[in-house]
Amino acid sequence: MASEYVFPPAPVVSIPVVGSGARFPVHRIYCVGRNYEEHAKEMGFTGREPPFFFMKPADAIVVVEGGQTGSAAYPTLTKSLHHEIELVVAIGTGGKNIPAADAMKHIYGYAVGLDMTRRDLQGEMKKQGRPWEIGKAFEQSAPIGPIVPVADAGDVQNAEISLQVNGADRQRSNVSKLIWNIAETIEQLSAAWELAPGDLIFSGTPEGVAAVVSGDTLVGSIGGLPSLTVKID
Repeated sequence: MASEYVFPPAPVVSIPVVGSGARFPVHRIYCVGRNYEEHAKEMGFTGREPPFFFMKPADAIVVVEGGQTGSAAYPTLTKSLHHEIELVVAIGTGGKNIPAADAMKHIYGYAVGLDMTRRDLQGEMKKQGRPWEIGKAFEQSAPIGPIVPVADAGDVQNAEISLQVNGADRQRSNVSKLIWNIAETIEQLSAAWELAPGDLIFSGTPEGVAAVVSGDTLVGSIGGLPSLTVKID
């Protein structure tokens, strides 16, 4: 007898893959906090602190097909919605306690992503010593473009990363400036969680984060990957 559900289950969240008709099914979304030194400084911190992580639900994803403009609603409760442009690492092979020396073998590909943040709510939670979910894990808080398989992505670890809002530069840096590089991040992350195929790692944002408002158009770029264009509704 076929299984029955009390209501229809949600569809699988999936992301297009460049050069393939297959799609990448999303399992979990991990995010790395304060992983560029200049961004850490603008947030009031300095130095190479141990990496720390937070999560977003898979259905926070806003899938933007290649060459299209996606849309994300301005969320409730906030008056300070900030953009954070990030290199997203897509995991193809899972594992636990993965050494940095082996970490790159576990990557399926890369994409351009945005970690949208209700900064005022996040700041209030920090002051109170409470979790950040209300500032980070809301609906449509993780727009993402198509995934490029590793073999076609080029040298992403030394790629320029940038974000424009309405055509003006807001963020511009290089992925090589990550405090904890991709392999080190996977090593640390897999010590705390068993990584699985379909996991996404938002690797951190460079300096220049700032607020956006309804009507703004954001264009995120990382060398060698399709750009990500999102309009805030």
